[in-house]
Amino acid sequence: MATLSPAAALTAIHTIRDHFARRLATGRETPEVTAELANVLALLETVDFSRVDSEHLSASGHPVIQQLRQLEERRATSATRAIFQAFQPYLDALPWRYSYTPRLDAPDIGTRMAWAELVGPIAPFKSNTVCLGLTAMGPDLLYPLHTHPAVETYLVVSGTASWTATGVTRQHPPGALIVHPAHVVHAMRTTNEPLLAAYAWTGDVETLSSYV
Repeated sequence: MATLSPAAALTAIHTIRDHFARRLATGRETPEVTAELANVLALLETVDFSRVDSEHLSASGHPVIQQLRQLEERRATSATRAIFQAFQPYLDALPWRYSYTPRLDAPDIGTRMAWAELVGPIAPFKSNTVCLGLTAMGPDLLYPLHTHPAVETYLVVSGTASWTATGVTRQHPPGALIVHPAHVVHAMRTTNEPLLAAYAWTGDVETLSSYV
């Protein structure tokens, strides 16, 4: 199993941050995306990346790793390939976790999806104002309707999935940026390929998501 060193974690974090900065600099994003990218970047500037909590850097061995074996670099776009390449060698070394209560209608969901937070309240690089990490979902999986008080930004790295928010469903391919305002009810569904997406949270980042 690969080991995610603090240096490798920082490289991966900066790869996401640099992508956000380039997208912001284009001036072509929607006002909603532009405002939130600027907010995420400003908050990341306040994180002390010289201090690392090694306990939260350790691999969790979560079963979602098996779902990620199907990820292929060709599923990433040229825009997201650098992020894929930064994380791909360490997918089995990340601190994946799943914290929802069990669901009778989806008993295996906790083994088929998870997130690995690198910046946040419970992460290698601590912050109470911003989170940054990866979300992974296996193929043919519904992430049911859920909500949280944090504002959420997703960047699709690999895999095309359907995203539902406020009752509207759209497919988003690699490279897409999706912003969920605070408390918006949303869901995701994969088809025949896994999904790997980078995410950021701002606002109330300490209150966990809950299913609706």
